[in-house]
Amino acid sequence: MGDPTGVIPASGTSAGHLESSLVGELIRPSDPDYDRHRRVWNGSIDRRPSLIARCAGTADVAATVRFAREHELLTAVRSGGHSFPGLSVCDGGIVVDLSMMKGVRVDPERRTVRVQAGVLIGELDRETQAFGLAVPAGIVTHTGVAGLTLGGGIGWIMRKYGLTIDQLLSVDVVTADGESVTASEDTNADLFWGVRGGGGNFGVVTEFEFRLSPIGPHVMAGPVFWPIEQATKVLRFYRDWIMDCPDEVMTIAVLRRAPDLPAVPPEWVGRHLVGIAACYAGPVEEGAAVLAPLKSFGSPVLDLCVPKPYTAHQATFDPSFRHGCWYYVRSCDVDQLNDDVIDITAEFGRRIVSPVTSLALWQLGGAVARVGDDETAFNGRAAGHTFNINGNSETTDGFDAEREWARSFWKALEPYHTSVYVNFLMDEGEARIEQAYGPDKYRRLKELKRTYDPTNLFRLNQNIRPG
Repeated sequence: MGDPTGVIPASGTSAGHLESSLVGELIRPSDPDYDRHRRVWNGSIDRRPSLIARCAGTADVAATVRFAREHELLTAVRSGGHSFPGLSVCDGGIVVDLSMMKGVRVDPERRTVRVQAGVLIGELDRETQAFGLAVPAGIVTHTGVAGLTLGGGIGWIMRKYGLTIDQLLSVDVVTADGESVTASEDTNADLFWGVRGGGGNFGVVTEFEFRLSPIGPHVMAGPVFWPIEQATKVLRFYRDWIMDCPDEVMTIAVLRRAPDLPAVPPEWVGRHLVGIAACYAGPVEEGAAVLAPLKSFGSPVLDLCVPKPYTAHQATFDPSFRHGCWYYVRSCDVDQLNDDVIDITAEFGRRIVSPVTSLALWQLGGAVARVGDDETAFNGRAAGHTFNINGNSETTDGFDAEREWARSFWKALEPYHTSVYVNFLMDEGEARIEQAYGPDKYRRLKELKRTYDPTNLFRLNQNIRPG
């Protein structure tokens, strides 16, 4: 498809025509803000696009897509820029930057919200929590709503209310031919099925309409930590404790070195810990009672599981995933935490070196598992847990060793792999993408790709090739 480098073949005249058609702005490498706008969250990504179209609305997006198609440009789409493998920026080519599109419209009576594609999770929470409502979405507030949603969307209240895609009522999409269409259960239902888990393969989603659910404004939530020497004992207790927990309980087991934060006693900073972070999606008083066994198990060295604003809890992990650090992730789903899985997890937790390397082990089930597997493109609803193995460093120093730790951890778990969450994939090849969806869904997604993007214009994603 055209020049593989994505370099614009025309003179500056063509770009000038695009620029004059935009309400937003067109950034070139010579512009003083170019470096700021090409940077993404993952500091290990250093790519230089030929153009960055900062779109102010759907018409800007459509004009940019038509320009990219006409010139056969490598095309990246950016919302929050939070892609682990840096798929929201490219070398050469053009970036469709949606970060200016910040509209959020809450309808508290209908309990719905319309969200433009440049909105971040924290910005969405701020608007919806004004009415005591929320969309189940993510755990880091500077994640883009768009990318999170299109891959499925896991978060703190999903066991009560389902994945982010389970709240979708409709989407507006600019397709590869530059046309804007709406997709819902009643309109373009095939496309609506595909965007609920199939990523950005079928077009640029410019606006989402979500169903809202009641939560907060305060919740009983936060992490409880123990010394890493107790990891095996803690994780076995955790496995048994969550066996019959209510849907209101959502947990993430964490292994890491204690960060240098005000809440951490100085004598524990840098020491290896195992933690269970929890959120109760119901009244604070109920949550306190249900989470009491977690808080009282053994002798925790740090208990931050307390009543707090839901928006504050949503930001709990923000300091651990700062912009500019070097990030590498390996991921897999497992059915259960058997003794071998727990032993592997505890062992690799003890090996952590970097202060920003961590394991986040997500609890699934509840409402996530009660949606029919064929209802959306998302795969893996029956899994018990998702491993998010982050081999990270603050700079390039030590990054190779952290990546090797993550790969070795993932490899040790390989006998227990089931599915994998597509938003936690790196650039791992077509076989892994097929594994993320399963063979039947993957075939259906390829057919959908042939319908909506037969030339694979939107290929900077976990790509489902049309051929």
